[in-house]
Amino acid sequence: MDNVIFFYGGIEPLIRIVVVGTLAYFSLLILLRISGKRTLAQLNAFDFVITIAIGSTFGRLITAKGVSLAESVTAFFTLIFLQYLISWLTTHSSAFNDLATASPSLLYFRGQFLRKAMQEQRVTQAQLLAAVRENRIGSLQEVEAIVMESAGTIAVIKKGIDGERANSSVLGSIPGIY
Repeated sequence: MDNVIFFYGGIEPLIRIVVVGTLAYFSLLILLRISGKRTLAQLNAFDFVITIAIGSTFGRLITAKGVSLAESVTAFFTLIFLQYLISWLTTHSSAFNDLATASPSLLYFRGQFLRKAMQEQRVTQAQLLAAVRENRIGSLQEVEAIVMESAGTIAVIKKGIDGERANSSVLGSIPGIY
């Protein structure tokens, strides 16, 4: 049975953490740089899982004596490859994209809060009003629509000049519009 060490177990474990942690950090940076911007873009469910898994792998490598740098770099590579594969499939297959990516949700449209959609997305009216304020819009009369995007961000779409309706191409990809 391993001895439990509470405060200090010698200099060797500390040196291992610094050396292996530094090498793993730079290995991860290189792999992320090679994998492209998509890996670090706004998170959807698959990106979130990869981010958590990479963080967990990195933390385990630094703190667990029995995990080698080679094993962790292989795990990093595998996770980043899987993320790349998922993103490639979503851009090359509309069926896979529909399976992997949430559709945007219309939460407010032409003066009406869409309560059912707000409940489904677990968003309050106060949160939508805060998004309007964050966009420096003084009144809902200036707003054509509020949309929860696929990545979970809230987009506020202003009416055009003199209150005319927004361009339908902006809202056209949202189910139930036009």
